[in-house]
Amino acid sequence: MTAEVPAAIYAIDTSSLMDWYARYYPADVFPGILSRLEDLVAAGRLVAPGLVKEEIEAVGPAGLKEWVDAHPALIVPTGEVLAVAVAIQNQFAGLRDPKAEHEEADAYVIALAQQRGGVVVTQETPAGEKRNPRRTHYIPDVCRESGIASVSFLGLMRRERWRF
Repeated sequence: MTAEVPAAIYAIDTSSLMDWYARYYPADVFPGILSRLEDLVAAGRLVAPGLVKEEIEAVGPAGLKEWVDAHPALIVPTGEVLAVAVAIQNQFAGLRDPKAEHEEADAYVIALAQQRGGVVVTQETPAGEKRNPRRTHYIPDVCRESGIASVSFLGLMRRERWRF
């Protein structure tokens, strides 16, 4: 008998969606991941703030843009997490990329996880693990200091006990 899988809610960052779709686990090679992600979206357990969609529209591959568009339940309107995201940005000024030309989704992903008692999914690594970090805080740093769980995309698969 296996233990029950925790019914976590995952707030996913652009980096994890990009790595899943375009870099490490493409759907043509790993179709099982696609169906499992769609199950999470349908169950309301995989969410992303609207700024993630904007980032994907700006820099993502066409197929990922289409997938996000086909799964509107994935996207939570930015306004729903705006106040919490602004508070996070104010508390962790080092989270912002000083060279960013547009509003970044990082604080919004963290805010969404915080509001829903969820887990952040990101491919970012903490500042202390980088050779020459451009900022003092990355998503895992803020999550650690805020008591919010964060995992990589592979970590999500392990938490969900997916096997292929």
